[in-house]
Amino acid sequence: MPARFAGQAGPDWFDAARSGAVPVGEGGRQAAWFVDGVHGPAVLRHYRRGGLRARLGGRESYLWLGESRVRAYAEVKVLDHLRRAGLRVPEPLGAAYWRAGIAATGPHPGGILYRNAILVARIQGAQALAGRLDRADPAAVARAIDAMHAAGVWHADLNAYNILFDADERVWIIDFDRARLGVVSPEQAKKNRLRLRRSLVKVAGARGAQWWDALSRCFPP
Repeated sequence: MPARFAGQAGPDWFDAARSGAVPVGEGGRQAAWFVDGVHGPAVLRHYRRGGLRARLGGRESYLWLGESRVRAYAEVKVLDHLRRAGLRVPEPLGAAYWRAGIAATGPHPGGILYRNAILVARIQGAQALAGRLDRADPAAVARAIDAMHAAGVWHADLNAYNILFDADERVWIIDFDRARLGVVSPEQAKKNRLRLRRSLVKVAGARGAQWWDALSRCFPP
């Protein structure tokens, strides 16, 4: 948590039912909200599973493997790393986890499952790549993706909703859940980019494929 908020955070920061919370309308699994408070404009996201694992074990439940393995804390670590490297990613404002339905601020006895959430600063005026292909600069997106890989981060879900343009046309990358830190090989970078291609085609069909072709020409050979 940023030092400027020391002593101010509380469980209400991570409550999706807090006053004024507005669901984020696109992308994700209906588990993110625009919120405001002493922390300023922010996005609250609860970690939520998809697919079969969600139906079997609960959409927001994860196996407890220790505080060091909490997904929200891991994402904060990646965001801090990328911000120090000078990349445009959201500022992490806080993270929390709950065991057996009880808010936890440190190690204590609890159940074998946990839920967790992250709060990040909102990128004002941002629009997702998915909704603005006609105005998105492929070269700017390619530079942002290359910079992320050069900084040693592999994105687990690089898609058309996790790349944003702000009001000044600057590119941001968001949602680093399950991202990995370390050297990103050319093959890993290629797989990341192809994940984006699949997303673009799913979102925009032939137009998405055409935009991807322009983007692919901007990457180094």
